[in-house]
Parts: sequence; structure tokens; C-alpha cells
Amino acid sequence: MIAWISTIEPQDATGLLEELYTQVTTPHDTVDNVMKAHSLRPHTMGGHLALYRSVLHNEDNVLPFWFLEAVAVYTSLTNRCDYSVAHHFTNVRGLLKDESRAAAMYEAFEAGEPERQFEGKELALLRYARKLTATPGDMVEADVTEARNAGADDGEILEVNQVCAYFNYSNRLLNGLGVTTDGDQVGYYEVEES
Repeated sequence: MIAWISTIEPQDATGLLEELYTQVTTPHDTVDNVMKAHSLRPHTMGGHLALYRSVLHNEDNVLPFWFLEAVAVYTSLTNRCDYSVAHHFTNVRGLLKDESRAAAMYEAFEAGEPERQFEGKELALLRYARKLTATPGDMVEADVTEARNAGADDGEILEVNQVCAYFNYSNRLLNGLGVTTDGDQVGYYEVEES
């Protein structure tokens, strides 16, 4: 079982769903369960795909992809979304290509202490994402000012805001429908053979 609701597999898809499954096929030539969860209402998959690609895989973003993936992991750990943590921590590891650093980052995130591994604007942006996830109603202008004072420009703050907002949406989709990684090829990026 990949979710608490029924899903339509790619080989059974027709029409718009078949077209969208083609668009969401990963570099591993699979369709992740997060997208299959939309299969009963394929129009929602199109919106999800557009948002996902724009906030996490767009070349116009200036923050490094590994850091945007780290924001995804920290947001998803805060939300206790095992699915997103599994996928996106795999991405962090693959992009960093430094297993010990990745493991130390994960431990710091899990403890809610990113300051163990980050400083400056990265730390400020991670703290911003954590607060926006855990207590969104408590956000104040000073949260943005703190990130700016630590060296983040407004575009970088927006990038982190959008990754955080996307993962709060996605985590609720996944947790609310009981979506599992069963059958997924975990991680987005192709792993280089060594």
C-alpha cells in the first residue's frame, strides 16, 4: 500500500493523468508516490509539479541546491514527514558528496540545533524556515531582518520562504494521506557510479 487512498498506476493512466505522469517521471524513469497520490484528481498534480520544480530545481535560484534540499529536510523533520526526509536527505547526501558532513547536518537538524553545523546567513535562513514551519502565526518582520543582517539578500530569503512553504504543503499531503516510499526510487538525483 502506497497511501491510505486509492491511486492509479502509470500503466493504467489515460488522458490528462497519463500526460502528467510523463511529466513527473523522475531521472530514474519512475513516478514517485507523492505524485501518484494526486492520481484521482490529476489537475492537482500539475500545480504540485510546477511549484516543486520552481522552488527546488530551477536554475534561476541562487542558493546552492544542496542548501535548498537541506531547508527541505529541516522543514520536513519539523513536520515529522518521513517521506520527504527520506527523499530529500538522500538528495543532500548526493549533492554534498561528503557523507560525514551530511550525517552531522542531519543530527543537528534532528536535535533542532542547526548552529552545530551552520553559521551566518545559512543559519539565519534555517532558523527562519524552522519558525515559519513550527509557529507561522508568530512570524514578524524582525525574522526577515535577522536573515538580512546575517548576509542574506531578499531574493535568497524568498527562495527559502518558497522551499519552506512548498514543503509545508507537501508534508501535509504526504502525512495526511499516509503516503509511503514503498516502491519509490528514493532521491531525485541520479547517483554517480563509483
